[in-house]
Amino acid sequence: MFRPYIQRLEVLIVLALFSAGLFYWAATSTVIVKARGYDLKISAAEKMTEAMTVLKEVRLGSEGVIMDDNPNNPNGTMLVGSGATPITTDRGNLDAKLTTLNPNFSAIIVDMLLAADVGQGDTIAMALTGSMPGANIAVLAACEVMDIYPVIITSVGASEWGATDPYFTWVDMESELVRGGVFKSSSIAASVGGGGDSGKGLSRNGRDLLWEAIYRNNLQLIQEKSLNSSIARRMTLFNESLTLSNYKVYINVGGGAASVGPRINARLVPPGLTSAASLRGGLSDCVLKRFVDSDIPVIHIHNIDELTSKYDLPFSPIPTPNIGDGQIFSRHTFNQVNSFIALILSLGSLIIVGMKSHRKIKEAVEYDPEVLL
Repeated sequence: MFRPYIQRLEVLIVLALFSAGLFYWAATSTVIVKARGYDLKISAAEKMTEAMTVLKEVRLGSEGVIMDDNPNNPNGTMLVGSGATPITTDRGNLDAKLTTLNPNFSAIIVDMLLAADVGQGDTIAMALTGSMPGANIAVLAACEVMDIYPVIITSVGASEWGATDPYFTWVDMESELVRGGVFKSSSIAASVGGGGDSGKGLSRNGRDLLWEAIYRNNLQLIQEKSLNSSIARRMTLFNESLTLSNYKVYINVGGGAASVGPRINARLVPPGLTSAASLRGGLSDCVLKRFVDSDIPVIHIHNIDELTSKYDLPFSPIPTPNIGDGQIFSRHTFNQVNSFIALILSLGSLIIVGMKSHRKIKEAVEYDPEVLL
């Protein structure tokens, strides 16, 4: 009995196996696609690692400080402060602080700066607090590798688990990093922070310790009688450094009273990069609002769990991830060339078998017209 190739079991089995093999080859053929600014992101993470190493060595060299198995410092960075000290201004989220001590966090900052079209030689305004040393280091690392000049004003007080050691505050860390040649930029002025940006809620001893930290790091003290005056003073300092309209972006790290105003503002401003146009209206007066009113985009480093989720970075990772881990750096995707080749080969094999079957059927019919009956 005549049977064309396309109907033969052995041919169908070979075609099925061939197609299955091609499918497996295409499905397992992936390529690594580097994200925007890949090299800068790697450099920023390396710079952040260098900064954290310098600070750890300084910390371990301090009298009375030892390395121990502190569950609040699981990755051994030595940059997680105590829950309560005389300069602790507010409650804090330990997991959020630990998250920002991942060097890959700096890649998020690079990505947002690139998205804001900030580049080499540009100047940005920056507000830091003592609450998240990791985030502070991340933004400075990003600026350093991108050759961006930040004009920085700091609120020295810190929420729980931040830079809460009165003798190793954020501005002390900043000075060590500049002295060690890790960063070129540091704060131009500082306030004690806390309630009203004036240390409200702290003891007199706590305020004294913060003033001492500001003086020993040779910073201009911002000490105004009201929050509005503190906001105005900061704007004057920013304007003295550069005309406001010439700043490329305003970065706020944490919840400094003068920088972001009341807590409702912090909830109205989403974490990450936001255009000035989308923030107009509804914000209470603060430094951030005044930059928005000047049409300057904002990068808000707050709500760390939401921010890292957006960029697919782990929250409170243990141990510290390797530099370059995560989709903020690169992603695996199907190799489209191999997939196309597999499709062509699969279709080609079917066409070849079909054509041979057609030819054999034609030959058979010519030889015996009743062969297909």
